[in-house]
Amino acid sequence: MPSASRPLPLAGVTVVSVEQAVAAPFATRQLADLGARVIKVERPDGGDFARRYDTAVEGESSYFVWLNRSKESLALDLKSEHGGEVLERLLGTADVFVQNLAPGAAARLGLDPASLGERFPSLIACAISGYGSTGPWADRKAYDMLVQCQTGLVSLTGTPEGPARVGVSVADIAAGMYAYSGILGALFARATTGDVRTVEVSLFEALAEWMGQPAHYTRHTGAQPPRIGTHHATIAPYGAYTAADGKAVLFSIQNEREWASLCERFLHRPDLVADPRFATGADRVANRDALDAVISARFAESPGAAVMEDLDAIGIANAGVNDVREFLDHPVLAGRERWRQVRTPGGATVPALIPPADLSGAVPRMDPVPALGEHTGAILAELGFGGDREG
Repeated sequence: MPSASRPLPLAGVTVVSVEQAVAAPFATRQLADLGARVIKVERPDGGDFARRYDTAVEGESSYFVWLNRSKESLALDLKSEHGGEVLERLLGTADVFVQNLAPGAAARLGLDPASLGERFPSLIACAISGYGSTGPWADRKAYDMLVQCQTGLVSLTGTPEGPARVGVSVADIAAGMYAYSGILGALFARATTGDVRTVEVSLFEALAEWMGQPAHYTRHTGAQPPRIGTHHATIAPYGAYTAADGKAVLFSIQNEREWASLCERFLHRPDLVADPRFATGADRVANRDALDAVISARFAESPGAAVMEDLDAIGIANAGVNDVREFLDHPVLAGRERWRQVRTPGGATVPALIPPADLSGAVPRMDPVPALGEHTGAILAELGFGGDREG
């Protein structure tokens, strides 16, 4: 692992976040990973509601443990005079402010970018919303699955028999990623030019960007890509087939050289290379049923491990279709030492993955997940409010 002697890139940056659920906490946790001090402002009566989504991780929420390590928790009633005063003083020390409050709530509290810019001209304000701060849906609440539906993603996911949501909070994650990268861009602009930029991200527009390929395809063909389960809608063969032992193995053909190799050395059907039904990628998609019948028959001859070994031997990309337990035990994660121990609010330590971007000479922070209000007293004292235990 790289040496810890060099400071993390965001050391010295202070982030204050009035955040909840997934999108904003994901953005700020990544800032914390890079060394930023992240002060998470939570309601005293329960805090971030993601704390109560489940109790899967030693009594703590799996969402909260994933998204909130390396942060400080400040319990603060923002509707009280004292709470407002504490936050105001805290923002005077901050570089970045992030919020994903309900529509209209930030403006009522004076925490919208325009109001903050008047009081704190050097503060980078980031607002995460459902459908944007303007426009016909600005006042509409949005949650991940609702946005998956609105962008058409759900209509693409699933099988011919019915649609399905993506199995992770993909709209929240997309918005969190764009907030994170937007904040990094704003910090760079402030450092190099002195120009202070605000950042605005909506769940809808973040996921809309990820819908770019099917949007182009549908606009220009007049029909959207079909739902076909684990198979690619517009490339064939590219999907999962069941081997003789029941193991599903997914493989992908990306060019004509690979197609010829598959026919000759795996399917043992060199005649298919010149078959006009399969001559091009578009032909193979148009004749998918006939193609799938040939491939399925070959898969039925061998167990999954043998299929993957044969595909590896001819340079065809493939993967077993893992469940989550198999993912947790993946040899790449173990071999590359991607797991670290993180302490949870109850005192237990649990494995967590280090961030995927490795920066040379820097070891990412993997500090504890905070209990609600754990740092309230210390932060209030730091701001000159004495030893009060509640904001």
